[in-house]
Amino acid sequence: MSPMVEETNYARIAKAIEYINDNFKQQPNLSEIAEHIHLSEAHFQRLFTEWAGVSPKKFLQYISIEHAKNILKNSKENSIFDATYETGLSSTSRLHDLFVKIEGMTPAEYKNGGKALQINYGFFNTVFGRVIIATTTKGVCYIAFIEDDELAFSQLYIQFPKATFIEKYDDLQEKSLKIFQSDVQNLDEVKLHLKGTEFQLKVWESLLKIPMGQLTTYGAIAHHIGNDQASRAVGTAIGRNPVAFLIPCHRVIQSSGHFGGYMWGAERKTAIIGWEGGNRYAHQ
Repeated sequence: MSPMVEETNYARIAKAIEYINDNFKQQPNLSEIAEHIHLSEAHFQRLFTEWAGVSPKKFLQYISIEHAKNILKNSKENSIFDATYETGLSSTSRLHDLFVKIEGMTPAEYKNGGKALQINYGFFNTVFGRVIIATTTKGVCYIAFIEDDELAFSQLYIQFPKATFIEKYDDLQEKSLKIFQSDVQNLDEVKLHLKGTEFQLKVWESLLKIPMGQLTTYGAIAHHIGNDQASRAVGTAIGRNPVAFLIPCHRVIQSSGHFGGYMWGAERKTAIIGWEGGNRYAHQ
């Protein structure tokens, strides 16, 4: 399936997920959801299964609060971070721990707004919508889900007002896009070159250890970085994550099981969690 077709399908799936979230207590059936997005039951079932990798019914399980609470309940204190990742077909579950490495920018790079940095950027269609990806010679510095290319670039510029920007496709962008594939094999390591405080970098590195299809809480992240009282600060650092999806802040939810907010949209967070759960299930 081409990226453009996947993005179009995601727009329909997102509308279905929004309807499910708004009417979850009524447990809408397949016919009701399909009618809401103006598709036949058969077409919706086929489209949804192609996009998510599982049926709508199974997907609903992955985005339910009870399922999320069970995952949290069954994840012993720090086991989610200390898990030993296997090789071969389980590569999706060990993805971020081995695939993504963070390098913090130097104090000078951090303070001077990217002066002397050349930043390549480009716009791409993914299974979760359109993204902007920006890179330096050292790694990926920015990824965001976007609705408007011009606005997206202006937001990137704010992050690095003194950098030199070139709209150019490069190898780092290509490697990053592979993570959006449902059947991930033979991934090359991607390095991130990030502007952040020491605390933020520590939180973002902790997020990389959450396996695909798993969830954790702000409190668990705070415990993992050695500061049980820092849940609020952890939430702030997560909210400033500059790299969508590769740093999986979408895998952090409230202790109640509610998914909570997401800077790139609550429906998108729900879609990603369900999609990852489905793909983890498909590769077991």
